[in-house]
Amino acid sequence: MMKKWFGAIALAVALSWSRPAAASSYFATAALLLDETHRSDDWMQSHYGDQKLADILHQLSEARVKCSRALLVPKEADRAHPHLLLALEASERAMAAALEGESKHFIHLVMQAFEEERTFRAILTQENIKLPELDRPRK
Repeated sequence: MMKKWFGAIALAVALSWSRPAAASSYFATAALLLDETHRSDDWMQSHYGDQKLADILHQLSEARVKCSRALLVPKEADRAHPHLLLALEASERAMAAALEGESKHFIHLVMQAFEEERTFRAILTQENIKLPELDRPRK
């Protein structure tokens, strides 16, 4: 009987420790996905018309969308997560528009991605959550 209680307590402790780690992993991944999205959007804007670059950036954006759909979403991010998905999907569609040479649609979708990210961050702020800052090399 004592072994069963000890096992149950050990499991509960392990689960309580893994929950914050899972949440931390989610927020770190979201920060990374958004940072990569910004970089891709910026590169495409400054190199618009480069079809090979547009193709590569489109493939990368598809991979980010796929990764975001597979994330384990912590309870505190339930309301915000759909906006992360929408931001990444809008960016993916923007890269597809760039690949097709649809500049106005590209710009519109980049702005839509930005607005969805802003909504994502605003909801997290309401929950007193801030995404981690990514370390960047100093110049």
